[in-house]
Amino acid sequence: MNLTRKILAALFLLVAVAVAAWPAPPAVEVAAAAHDLAAGVPLTPGDVVVHRIPPELSPGGAVPVERAIGRALVSPARAGEPLTDLRLSAENPDTASVAVRLGDPAVAGLLRTGARVDVVAQDRVLAESASVVAVRDGEVAVLNLDRAAATRVASESLAQPVALTLR
Repeated sequence: MNLTRKILAALFLLVAVAVAAWPAPPAVEVAAAAHDLAAGVPLTPGDVVVHRIPPELSPGGAVPVERAIGRALVSPARAGEPLTDLRLSAENPDTASVAVRLGDPAVAGLLRTGARVDVVAQDRVLAESASVVAVRDGEVAVLNLDRAAATRVASESLAQPVALTLR
């Protein structure tokens, strides 16, 4: 009986050593919200933390911290939420995002993030090939486009709702 206990103790010791020496699973670094964040405010280093997670749990489009700093969220984020490319404003300084009230709210149901649209006012095309960033409340679309077109669209949409044509 005493010999059996010694053999089991040695076996458990070997298992413990093997588990301790086993390499850690690979991990990727993902930028996440350090606290609840509002949309539209450029992120600072204090707004972003790094989480190391297994690659299979990393969300598609996850961005590293250095690509998140300085960009703004297109919608609010909760503390700990991973930051992805679709949740952040464009990296290109020559582009801007603008929220527009849709002339036909039924179009909102047809819009998807990443879709390309043209923005049309009553008698002219204000912008071509704008990218849909988000759709809110079935009435407002957030679009990403070049700065000059964004200014034109923002100005026109203050006076009247605009229409979007799907590409």
